[in-house]
Amino acid sequence: MDVEEITGRLSLRFGPEVAGWAARVPDRVADLARRWDLTPVGPLSQGASSVVAEFRAGDVPAVLKLSPDEPFLAEQTAVLRLLGPSGRVPAVLAEEAGAVLMAAVRPGTEVADLPEPPTAPEWADLVTPLHAVAPPPGARDLADRCAESFARIGRRVTASTPVTPATWERAQDRCRALLGAGPRVLLHGDLHPGNVLVGPRGLVAIDPRPCVGDPCFDVVDFALEAAGREGVADRSARLAEACGLDPDRLLGWCRVLAPVIAMSRSDDRPALEELLGLAAP
Repeated sequence: MDVEEITGRLSLRFGPEVAGWAARVPDRVADLARRWDLTPVGPLSQGASSVVAEFRAGDVPAVLKLSPDEPFLAEQTAVLRLLGPSGRVPAVLAEEAGAVLMAAVRPGTEVADLPEPPTAPEWADLVTPLHAVAPPPGARDLADRCAESFARIGRRVTASTPVTPATWERAQDRCRALLGAGPRVLLHGDLHPGNVLVGPRGLVAIDPRPCVGDPCFDVVDFALEAAGREGVADRSARLAEACGLDPDRLLGWCRVLAPVIAMSRSDDRPALEELLGLAAP
């Protein structure tokens, strides 16, 4: 593992002080591989807050994930165990502070990389069993998650960006209105197409950011992914029907998060125009 690369990547999230943690990663991985009897296979794509490597645990393909944010990784692992009976998340094989070993998902293709998107019933087959699990005590509220996201991404919004400060403020007002009513379930919380893999028996969700709130929230990213393609309104209507959701609330969440997605879609003009249209008054 390239310690310099790990330091550079994770310092964007955790600051330069992550260098000490990154320097210990190779020894930590070697120690875990010895104690958990793992055979290295190769590296996987790395995230913004973790180091991930591929192993075999006996005959089982496995993924080892380490993060300097130990409390969050522990919370994520606890939710994976809670959702495990659904069959829609990776199985947890072992864990300790700052590290978790999970069964690998095969073939493991990201939904974002598929030539054709999943159907609405396929997405429903993913989210319905996840939402059937009772939230654990003390679970974070969706309102806190939304406030954090709007504050973090909002720092990039200026009068010269495609998403204007007025559009951003309108999205926050819409968000607060939706948060004030509606059903509440345990949410994956970050169910964008890059966090959904193709498994042997259907779609599998990885890297949850668990919270409790409106079930539409776990569907809205996939609905917005249709911008500039088949159309957000059309996909949203099909998803609402398949998932048993209120179509008006789902479209409302699309209007809330359209400017968030638009901030990263400036190079895709058809998608950007549709997203800005959803965010308009």
